[in-house]
Amino acid sequence: MTAAVVHGLFHAAIKTADLNATRRFYTGVLGLLEIARPDFGYPGAWLACPHPGGAAIIHIYAGGPALGTDGHAPMGSAAIDHLSLACSGYAAFRARFIAHGLDWREFVVPGTALWQLFVYDPSGVQLELTFNGEAEAGPPPDLSDARRYVAGAGFFDPSTYSLIQP
Repeated sequence: MTAAVVHGLFHAAIKTADLNATRRFYTGVLGLLEIARPDFGYPGAWLACPHPGGAAIIHIYAGGPALGTDGHAPMGSAAIDHLSLACSGYAAFRARFIAHGLDWREFVVPGTALWQLFVYDPSGVQLELTFNGEAEAGPPPDLSDARRYVAGAGFFDPSTYSLIQP
């Protein structure tokens, strides 16, 4: 089995009530470039550093899964939905989640070879571990109803984190 390795931050995802204003801020004020974004079925933008081959470092989304239970997108730090880490060792991370009794979800980014695992840290911060599926050994993500990641559908259970062993 391939070792479970985190290589670095892949992106941060931000929820917004005003996609156009948010897009204008990151492109017009900060100078990021908007790049192609897969069709996830809800509006958003991927923004990259303005150098050749710059990867998308900020993902913005609006509507649907960006809305809280009150029907509004959160503001302030609560608007940061998740942190995405570039990783390798998909099966090894899954095995770690099982060994520690943690719940997780799985996903494949539409139209890409990117595999994802979603898990929460003990503070309820959602982490998205992103893998190059073409480089991973073992079975692809489990997209069954019980395991498939659905944007905006939380599954955090703080009681499970007291069981984590070193």
